[in-house]
Amino acid sequence: MKPTIIAIIISGALVLSAFILTQNKTAPANSPPVDNVASEAGKQIVSISAKGGYFPRFSKAKADTPTTLRVETTGTFDCSSALTIPSLNYQKNLPPSGVMDIELQPQKAGTTLKGLCSMGMYEFEIAFQ
Repeated sequence: MKPTIIAIIISGALVLSAFILTQNKTAPANSPPVDNVASEAGKQIVSISAKGGYFPRFSKAKADTPTTLRVETTGTFDCSSALTIPSLNYQKNLPPSGVMDIELQPQKAGTTLKGLCSMGMYEFEIAFQ
């Protein structure tokens, strides 16, 4: 009986640890800036990858500028392949491998656009400044 109780306690601790790690929604204070925004033909391209989550999770873009969100997948078969952007009423399944461009209207300064997977486990944000 004791081994069963110990196994249950250890399993519970592992599940709780995994839950806490997936709920960490803030970037580390010392995380290096990511250069994932480029200008092209009068608009900006914000590039992220989707596989086991979204990278980078936080991006900064220019406000009041036409923007393309470019999402790249490489063998992505997890829930991050089902992308949702609630504020835009956008919901699409990404290809397992490839690039999908999502055209965004210019966003006002101070707007933060949030995207997430179909299960709500993984998310990303674009802050427009």
